[in-house]
Amino acid sequence: MTSKTPAIWATGKRKTAIARVRLIPGSGSVRVNERSLEDYFPRETARMQILEPFEVTKTGGDYDVLVSVGGGGVAAQATAVQLGIARALVKATEGLRPALRKAGLLTRDPREVERKKYGRHKARKRPQYSKR
Repeated sequence: MTSKTPAIWATGKRKTAIARVRLIPGSGSVRVNERSLEDYFPRETARMQILEPFEVTKTGGDYDVLVSVGGGGVAAQATAVQLGIARALVKATEGLRPALRKAGLLTRDPREVERKKYGRHKARKRPQYSKR
């Protein structure tokens, strides 16, 4: 039951979204959580963002992508999938690293939600000041 070409695994993260990406040499289909890319990400901008690593490296129809993603919102999930695909492409072909690095696709966005502090409405929003 083993395949002749091993799959390449990579992980992408953004905020609380985590995407596990599996790259298999194939025809270029993308499946996200057992659904098609168009079905899972209906917004065109999210789909363009996910496929950007393939456009930068010109490897559009070379790999099939199977993604398991969870947590976060739609935009964070799309960015996590993008990072996972870029990392998997580098694992597959190390020569693609400079192009992906120049496009900024290998950099994880480190921003996280700041925790709420006591005595505040949110992380930084203070209660209204009353002079009298």
